Amino acid sequence: MILIKLGGSIITNKEKPLSPRISTIDKISKQLKKIHEPMILVHGGGSFGHYWSVKYDMHTKPDKYSLHGVSVVKNSMIQLDKIILDLLIKNKLNPYCLPPTDFMDGNRPITKKIKEISKIAQSGLVPVSYGDALWYGAKKSYILSGDKIMSILAKILRPRLSIFVLNVDGLYSDFKTKRLVHEMDGDQVSIEDIPMDVTGGMKRKVEEATRISKMGLDVFFVNGNKPERITNAVKGKFEGTMFRGA
Repeated sequence: MILIKLGGSIITNKEKPLSPRISTIDKISKQLKKIHEPMILVHGGGSFGHYWSVKYDMHTKPDKYSLHGVSVVKNSMIQLDKIILDLLIKNKLNPYCLPPTDFMDGNRPITKKIKEISKIAQSGLVPVSYGDALWYGAKKSYILSGDKIMSILAKILRPRLSIFVLNVDGLYSDFKTKRLVHEMDGDQVSIEDIPMDVTGGMKRKVEEATRISKMGLDVFFVNGNKPERITNAVKGKFEGTMFRGA
């Protein structure tokens, strides 16, 4: 099984609110069609959900955030998800929409439901989930990121490979010179040990990728602007950053 995360920065223009990158999603979908083994897709919020979560000051820690903000974030993620589903269908894939509420209880994964996702993928459908604003109880809510969903699914489903599709070539040790980190060993590194400028969304991706690699699972960071790198990674021909499973 292949677990694939489409980052918000590759599927949307993060500089402009509510702006999907239709052509890029379409090209990525064409590459995904070439993968002939079960796969699960997760996507981020980019200039949709992320834009609104910032506007309403919502975070990953459960709290009493604006109820209207919760509604707006959820609605915008459904809008973005519909765009992605339509493009996957256009390219003859069989997407199966799976909001995180289908397999999360508050902030706790429902193991039985997550194991069902594997059966859905093995049937020929492509489960598609996404980062979202989730109800926590006692009028609290929180943001569950797509990156976090990746490590939640990886822990239970043990995919052959996890791929984070980014808007850059991978993880840079020096962003100014674009010096790429080609490989990291999950058994030997923690997020605190990474001697590089890793901030914001990339920091979260590195944290979750490191967490997955410590489970003994390989993780790749690839550039979605060169979507053939996704299928190349599936075939073992890799360009980007690899987090080698411990």
